[in-house]
Amino acid sequence: MKQVLLAWILFPTMLWATSSTYLETTARPGDGVYSLLRLYHINTPCNVSYFYHINKLKNGQGLNAERKYKLPIFIYTYDGKSIRTTIGISDRPLAERIQQYNEFVDKAGIQEGDYRDTKVLWVPAHFLKCPEEKLDLDEESLQVVALGGEPSTHDGKVEKPIGLRGTYDIFGPAHKQVYLKSNDLKGCVFYIVSGHGGPDPGAVGRYWGKDLCEDEYAYDVSLRLAKNLLEHGATAYLIVRDPNDGIRNGEILLCDKDEIIWGDESIPTNQKSRLGQRANLVNELYLENKKKGVSYQRMLVIHVESQPKGEKVDMFFYHRMADETSKEFASILRETVKEKYDTYRKGRGYEGSVSVRDLWMLRETLPPTAFIELGNIRNANDQARIVIEGNRQLVANWLFDGILEDKKRRK
Repeated sequence: MKQVLLAWILFPTMLWATSSTYLETTARPGDGVYSLLRLYHINTPCNVSYFYHINKLKNGQGLNAERKYKLPIFIYTYDGKSIRTTIGISDRPLAERIQQYNEFVDKAGIQEGDYRDTKVLWVPAHFLKCPEEKLDLDEESLQVVALGGEPSTHDGKVEKPIGLRGTYDIFGPAHKQVYLKSNDLKGCVFYIVSGHGGPDPGAVGRYWGKDLCEDEYAYDVSLRLAKNLLEHGATAYLIVRDPNDGIRNGEILLCDKDEIIWGDESIPTNQKSRLGQRANLVNELYLENKKKGVSYQRMLVIHVESQPKGEKVDMFFYHRMADETSKEFASILRETVKEKYDTYRKGRGYEGSVSVRDLWMLRETLPPTAFIELGNIRNANDQARIVIEGNRQLVANWLFDGILEDKKRRK
């Protein structure tokens, strides 16, 4: 790091020092330097050091929530001709890297439109000051795991597929092939109901100027959970379905209203009709499977809570009134999530609760059920639980691990 700082002193600042400004952002509660730079996909050692330098902070110093900070991203007014003439460089490969970065942040929903249209060009500082540091700007780099630990299913074991179980178009082109990893849940049936959908987006939050619709994020977690279940031999019914979305990359999942219900039925506008439609469908499937001799059936209803944006909420669970099986199921899921936090986020604590609620999807359905709230869609800390793709996968994995534990205790 000392060598990097020394280079900034010894070498001339060149054209960018007089022709650009820094991008600024406001730190959210819980943000650190690494997490803040990670949001912009520029968390290289050079950019971390330069962040401290331009904000006149000591190395390792923490950030204050709601305070504005300069980011190690230079802003140029694009001249409409080329990146090289805009910045004053002759290096074509460097210009191509800058173009790739701008196209990437536009696709990820971080930047407000294509630089050629907005005339706003972003140049991460390390491109100019530490060009040897590279960023992998591909779909994989959008999968940032902020909760900690490695995404895993089945107690963190590396599982070799037994073989292809089948092709499921509902998961999208990149995820439609499902490989069987175990038969631990063979003969088990699950009903996964993601909240809202169709004419009802559910709660809506704001994130970097973009809308976050509850139904989109609940659905993405539901898809990931369903795939985990199929990989381990279970039968999983996705009650709410979107024929176009599939499992999605990135942070901003665009809102739409094209969701339908299992059986290709449209979703009613009226809330009572909507809930009645789902409850009746689940009950019909439950009774059919019970008649076939299926003894282990569970339903998971997945939502994202809406509270004032200052309210930080850990993932929490509801269960049906006077139903010990539902209570135990929800409690085991909660225990599993707590254990994951104790392992991967030591000292952070976990305050998610389990309680009884007289909600329609608990009261009017037959399978033992856990109603899950993933967090507060309006709170900056809780938003990281759903907008970061790796976190959505972790949530699905942790719920899956809880299901495995519940099944194990039923033997």
